[in-house]
Amino acid sequence: MSTIQERLRGSIVPVVSPFDNQNQLDTKTLVSLIDWLISEGSHGISVGGTTGEPAALSLDERRLLMKTAMDAVGGRVPVLLGSGSTNFEETMALTHYAAELQADAALIIVPYYNRPSQEGLFQHFYTVARSVANLPIVIYNIPGRTATNMEPSTMLRLRKAAPNIIGVKEANRDFEQVSNVLATVGRDFLVYSGIEALCYPMLAVGGAGHVCATGNILPRKVADLYNFVRDGRYDEARNLHYELLAINQALFWETNPAPLKAALGMMRKINPHLRLPLVPVTEAHRAGLEQLLRRHGLIEEVTA
Repeated sequence: MSTIQERLRGSIVPVVSPFDNQNQLDTKTLVSLIDWLISEGSHGISVGGTTGEPAALSLDERRLLMKTAMDAVGGRVPVLLGSGSTNFEETMALTHYAAELQADAALIIVPYYNRPSQEGLFQHFYTVARSVANLPIVIYNIPGRTATNMEPSTMLRLRKAAPNIIGVKEANRDFEQVSNVLATVGRDFLVYSGIEALCYPMLAVGGAGHVCATGNILPRKVADLYNFVRDGRYDEARNLHYELLAINQALFWETNPAPLKAALGMMRKINPHLRLPLVPVTEAHRAGLEQLLRRHGLIEEVTA
């Protein structure tokens, strides 16, 4: 486990799930995106998290997404496969599939909608983790989507009971939580920022990296944010934090990943198709995104 704890650091890009004009998962484009992200210096790849629209995918599509990503990466960087669901049996099935694929780790979301107690969260994660004891598990704590926050004390219980639970992606605007997790669970617990504007602050208090949607469009800069902190170049990291701030915020003007897919469409990386109930961004937000993309040199002219 220590090897993956050393490797699973840095900018782990949560890749979008591209769809074609027939509303089918576009695996060819997914492979092309992954190749580009790795060539731009990303430290890891993740699929099947919020940015990948897992709730819009069937179980077979989620398996196809996971298998395609693993094959595309080919061992070049670590892969974090999103295998969580609000449904326990689906979470078990997808996590076992992640283990079968020999993923570097599985990312399991706190169950959403049903708002379990802390004991319910413990039992859910403990049961899944113990059933795949050789697969590292990263908790995905995103209370803005799930309506439930996993407390640091619950994470500590889980770490003690299931040693393959090695970290947490904190998509949590309560920044105090991050320090409390590291203080309670251990400074060697891998804590990743899932809030784009908090990537640098989380690194500054001891975070292991970030799972940042902005990495889909600015992979090198998002990777450099980690590289600068790792190398003690804090002034450069701080400057980059502010350089990225506006685009980090713009990607959440509307529900993720709608703005991100619009941006990638303007960059001609994907067909920006979304599955209902998500819809394309408004014209006003699209115009604002175009302006920011031009500012970062990602598009040369206004895209029709």
